[in-house]
Amino acid sequence: MIFTAAARHGSFTRAAAELNMQQPSVSAAIKQLEEALGVTLFVRGHRKVTLTTAGNRLFSDTSRSLDDIERSVQSVRQMGREDHVTLNSSSAFSHYWMVPRLQKLHDQHPSIDLRLQISDREPNLDMENISLGIRLGNGTWPGCHAAKIAEEVIFPVASPQVLAAARNLRSIPTLMNERLIHLEEPVRERPTWGDWFAHHDIRDRDIVAGLRLNDYALVLQAAMSGEGFAFGWEHVVRNLIDRKLLAGKPEWSWRTGNAFYVVWSANAPLAPHAKQVRDWIISVSDFPDHPPPS
Repeated sequence: MIFTAAARHGSFTRAAAELNMQQPSVSAAIKQLEEALGVTLFVRGHRKVTLTTAGNRLFSDTSRSLDDIERSVQSVRQMGREDHVTLNSSSAFSHYWMVPRLQKLHDQHPSIDLRLQISDREPNLDMENISLGIRLGNGTWPGCHAAKIAEEVIFPVASPQVLAAARNLRSIPTLMNERLIHLEEPVRERPTWGDWFAHHDIRDRDIVAGLRLNDYALVLQAAMSGEGFAFGWEHVVRNLIDRKLLAGKPEWSWRTGNAFYVVWSANAPLAPHAKQVRDWIISVSDFPDHPPPS
């Protein structure tokens, strides 16, 4: 590693900086290698070093070896990805969006081993060997491709009983008189009730009372249990409203301009099964004709 760094840079000093070493340590290591091989590998100049014929031969051979190792590592990593498909998302997306659709996925692709991974953050797909992720934003993340699956649309939801009992809920300001359920995620930024009211030109109000939870799946469970009104992200609560577990006020929707995306690494090709899961998610989303990047 020290030899190849020095050969690439033509400098012991720059090689030391790359390897986080001191320059004398690099020089000593190269000298030790030359003594062990019985040949001179570098011609030392004032500001740079130049490979000798023997040095060029060694650099050529070791470079090919390092390339072979890198290809082998990538191949093994890809084999690991092909063995199963990991989908990273929030607990609410997994529980309320994916799980109700899993049977359709299994019917269409029975051989896929899909593993749902719950996270309260957005992990690095490459470092954690994650096939696919679900993210909220503008569609741009470093090192990732992305395909939109739903616009971010938020409106109040509650159990049908709670909504029916809210007899004075005639306008948006009157919602402040109801018990609100707040989402306070510890890592990911999410809109608040204050943001929602501000979008509807209701500002400078103290919106602090109510139940506070740090996971959206818990928020929805509390809403279905009659604890009050919660944010309803439309793509997640649609199925719950259809099943009469929740009722909502979609006429009070806030379209934030952000959207939910399925994302995957731009640094390595998707394994065939991961590509099938990605394409299936897009096909059952709000944007079924959205073509994924190649």
